[in-house]
Amino acid sequence: MHQPRIMYIERKDDGVTGPGRIGRVTFSKSGRTLYYRGQTFKSCDGAGFKCNYFDAETEIGYWISGCKKDGRDRLYPGIIEIDDDVREEYWTGIRGMPERKAQRVIRCSGKYGGKNAGKI
Repeated sequence: MHQPRIMYIERKDDGVTGPGRIGRVTFSKSGRTLYYRGQTFKSCDGAGFKCNYFDAETEIGYWISGCKKDGRDRLYPGIIEIDDDVREEYWTGIRGMPERKAQRVIRCSGKYGGKNAGKI
């Protein structure tokens, strides 16, 4: 059985970018289905465009991945909201920045956002 994990979740409304969140995800026994805030996500099995899961109810694509220590979770610039129940663990355990544990929002330039990519 897979342990719940703090992960980056980005809804791909336009196929490329969308709202991003950091939250706790749970897994099915196989690990191919994820659960977050009452939503069920099924694996795209490598067939998605800039997404790796889709919402089982709406079929909207999502990118769901482990959080990166450097904060470069988004591919393109945007805002990332952090769920209150994981905020302290995210800033302390993943990012190693306990002084930011009250911060609820990250303004991220993204992996492909230019020379300062990933900086917050």
